Amino acid sequence: MKSIFLLGVALFTMIGAQAQIDPVDQNGLAIGGYDVVAYFSGAAQKGNKSYMAKHDGATYYFASKANRDAFTKAPSNYLPQFDGYCAWGVAAKDTKFPINPETYTVIDGKLYLFFNGPFNGEIFNTYEDWAQRTTELKKAAHAKWPKVKNSK
Repeated sequence: MKSIFLLGVALFTMIGAQAQIDPVDQNGLAIGGYDVVAYFSGAAQKGNKSYMAKHDGATYYFASKANRDAFTKAPSNYLPQFDGYCAWGVAAKDTKFPINPETYTVIDGKLYLFFNGPFNGEIFNTYEDWAQRTTELKKAAHAKWPKVKNSK
């Protein structure tokens, strides 16, 4: 019985670790509190409330004062593409998917975030397809974004 309980806890923890988030939550927190500047150093890193900045109504957390300062000087250098929605969802499905802030890539100095979590009973990582067809999907996402951006 104890092993079944522990298995259940382990599965719940794994699913929780794969949780998808909206780019800006109901409290106005952007990217689940992840530091958007840190992505450019090759790390998905949680920010800290002590280092926060507001931009376009959203609150961003940063891992350091230096990262916060870099963002406040040039936010457009660090903001994710497609307002933080899943790049693959925009390109392949013409829609806004939530994202897993730990699934990302930086291409040509731009941050792209992706859905990576449970879907129809399996784990679905949209970055895998993106990585196979980056040029095609990136072009499609940028072309489709103006229409997708204004959809519900």
